Amino acid sequence: MSDPFTSIVGDGPERLVSFVVERELVRRRKEAGDPRPWTQDPVLQSYRFCNVHREDDEVTRWIRVNWREPYSSHEDLWHLMVLARLLNEPGTLRQYQERNKKFPAWNRKSLVEVHGLRQGLGVRFYNPAYMITTAGTRQDKLEYVCDKLDNLWKSRSGFRPRKEDTLNSWHMLLSGFDGLGSFLAGQVVADMRYVDPLRQASDWQTFACSGPGSRRGLNRALGRNPKAPWCESDWRQAHYKLQVRVSQILRRHRIELHGQDLQNVCCEWDKYERIRLGEGRARQRYNGGPE
Repeated sequence: MSDPFTSIVGDGPERLVSFVVERELVRRRKEAGDPRPWTQDPVLQSYRFCNVHREDDEVTRWIRVNWREPYSSHEDLWHLMVLARLLNEPGTLRQYQERNKKFPAWNRKSLVEVHGLRQGLGVRFYNPAYMITTAGTRQDKLEYVCDKLDNLWKSRSGFRPRKEDTLNSWHMLLSGFDGLGSFLAGQVVADMRYVDPLRQASDWQTFACSGPGSRRGLNRALGRNPKAPWCESDWRQAHYKLQVRVSQILRRHRIELHGQDLQNVCCEWDKYERIRLGEGRARQRYNGGPE
């Protein structure tokens, strides 16, 4: 692939930066207790977008405070993060923890009990933010998830992060497990990067892996057709160059983005542009609640 920054068409990087700055200002104003509206941008006023920093999102905050930080030194915290991202629903995770006497060890029985309880209460078990499927099988979704977690737990010694791992090498290991794949493995890496040994990884600032939204978002930043295809190595090269380009501007606004945060921003910005340009709809409108 030729250098993508030799053929930029339009002001994509600048518009991406403007989105990042305004989205972050919304968070800061809201958390400071400022009255609404926190922005004059009609799209940001009306639709829900993830925060610029994934660590500021509501579910990630719950996972960080209740699971990641208390069990940061546990050798199988990573398996707990897989479970957390498969479900992604704090109410479910809290009830699972309460019923698992050997927590943080994996307990299939406890999870099945929580599923029945939440079904009886008519409250959701999975957060729909991540689309978890049964990979085309006719297996019950809960059974499918539990089977994957069973198998991963049995093989846990081979998946524990090691001192010599980079974020990329551990992502490759984890995404090779049947039932996870690149996207979900990337979410687990995004959690585990803040604890040892991965917080010492040499690629801590630069690592990112693409998803459908971030591929479209990067295309927009480069002035390409949003649907233009990528191979992963080319996407990562172009993404890194975008990171270098926008980082200097963002620092003026006291915003630092590592590679995975920028990847997430590309995805959210693609959603923003689709709404702004009338190309599609967002799944969730914003009602002023937690994000």
